Amino acid sequence: MTLSDAELERYARHIVLREIGGGGQMRLKAARVLVIGAGGIGSPAIEYLAAAGIGTLGAVDDDQVSLSNLQRQTLYATADVGRAKVEAARARVAALNPELVFTGFDQRIDARNADALIETFAPDVILDGCDNFATRLAVADAALRHRIPLVSAAVSEFEGQLGVFRGWEADRPCYRCFVGHDPERPGISCAEQGVLGALTGVMGSLAALETIRAIAPFGEDPAGKLLLVDALAFRFRTLTLPKDPGCPSCGGQ
Repeated sequence: MTLSDAELERYARHIVLREIGGGGQMRLKAARVLVIGAGGIGSPAIEYLAAAGIGTLGAVDDDQVSLSNLQRQTLYATADVGRAKVEAARARVAALNPELVFTGFDQRIDARNADALIETFAPDVILDGCDNFATRLAVADAALRHRIPLVSAAVSEFEGQLGVFRGWEADRPCYRCFVGHDPERPGISCAEQGVLGALTGVMGSLAALETIRAIAPFGEDPAGKLLLVDALAFRFRTLTLPKDPGCPSCGGQ
């Protein structure tokens, strides 16, 4: 695999970074990333992953663009209202970077179809920015079974969290080590409690950054840590997440 003259110019600011360089950019070009949810977090993540030169990008979302989405979902425009999000995303990605391949899955991912969808797309990294707990568990369990790094981001009102999970490794926790095993945990949507639009942009961008790091490693490995963002207190904190030795999902791995 090589980079064309146009790609060398497009990605010049990556290539001059010693930690990425031409080799790292070619790894990005060869990579396949699946984004779960093309909403507040997925929207900026898709834009930055496309701009970064991810070779094959997929997005899973069964929703249509609504006017209330536009407060935070910068992937879409007013003219997209009523359009399937994955179709609007496809058009935006094509306009931003025609070099990559984009696949949209206009469906909801759950415990019944997660394995089949992941096997079909065969991602190198999964970025989860969905808005309900049951889907997060289904995606996390499937990522663990297939040993695919999971970048998980979430927002609520003025707070955000971000983690990278590789629970099959002996010293790294899985997502269930962090959240537990209650599939009936109630979820509260942003329609009910609100969310600061710019914060979803921050968390989606950070999730894209960690996805890029998972493909072309640089700096410190974030797996096993949780980044917490408090926009009210102007504070970022990092916590260490221990692996649960009794975790039925990854404890024996």
